[in-house]
Amino acid sequence: MIAASMSDVMFGYSDTPCLEDVNLHILSGEFVAITGPNGAAKTTLLKLILGLLVPWQGKVQLRGKGMDVIKPMIGYVPQQIAAFNSGFPSKVLEFVRSGRYCTGSWFRRLTKEDYELTENALRQVGMWELRNRKIGELSGGQKQRICIARAIAQQPELLVLDEPTTGMDLESRIGFYQLMAHQVKEEGMTVIMVTHGLEEVRPFLDRIIQLERKEHGRWRCCTTTSCSGHFVPVE
Repeated sequence: MIAASMSDVMFGYSDTPCLEDVNLHILSGEFVAITGPNGAAKTTLLKLILGLLVPWQGKVQLRGKGMDVIKPMIGYVPQQIAAFNSGFPSKVLEFVRSGRYCTGSWFRRLTKEDYELTENALRQVGMWELRNRKIGELSGGQKQRICIARAIAQQPELLVLDEPTTGMDLESRIGFYQLMAHQVKEEGMTVIMVTHGLEEVRPFLDRIIQLERKEHGRWRCCTTTSCSGHFVPVE
């Protein structure tokens, strides 16, 4: 089943489009990387998929599981979301638990399941032992991991990550890729991730979507499979 698709999409921030003729399909239960040079509109592509930006032309669709589900539950970790200052008052556990309110009313009481999902997410990213630490006291890589834990605790069908391994060392990055591969294979999650570290994550991926510059400076997408247009395939 298709989890996300873009058909003949064009978008730009001024009179000139930065993305055009984008046609792609992402299937449910895939681990997909979006890559390309700096300035290649990778974050823009994510925001179009999420509906945070409206395309100038073309169509973007998301589909949840089940015949009656129009839109999936989405977890999103934007780029640099972990830039909390030292005075940020929340503790790690409180912050990750807040993700559970995305599944219901902000005024509801958290359940035993909410607490268990929060603990499990923090353990998966290796941050359970620091659950009572103030967020402002964490390193950049640790802050990034608790943002990922918060997204996982939401139990999303679609997890969208913009350069999530920023601030992590190599061991932590490999552990993160293994975690995402587990979420895809064992939990049926669909993961879309912007990354520059393509070689180290490649063994864990199902597909790669690469943005490449056309002759007149705009960006188009190509992928190892199911992409239309005159593109250079990823080797």
